[in-house]
Amino acid sequence: MQPYENRHPATQQLMRYFSWSHLPTHLQETSRACSQLAGHMVAVLPDGPELTAGLRKLLEAKDCFVRAALDAAATEQQAAREVDPSAPYGTGEEH
Repeated sequence: MQPYENRHPATQQLMRYFSWSHLPTHLQETSRACSQLAGHMVAVLPDGPELTAGLRKLLEAKDCFVRAALDAAATEQQAAREVDPSAPYGTGEEH
């Protein structure tokens, strides 16, 4: 059985956006925390407009948190380059 198979289609659709394993390692922890909260809310609350709205807002928040983690990583890389100019300029991954 697929996760959330018996849930409202809106719940199913939103939950698929909380996956995190495809992200670079340094972003996974941030995304996983939001995914775990979303899963908990779906486990304890009934389907309905408020759950859908809450999941949508949590998804927006997760996206913001992941972007903040990207910025933090970029700031750390910049600081490393200032200390060691031979430090690499990135991971080779486009985001």
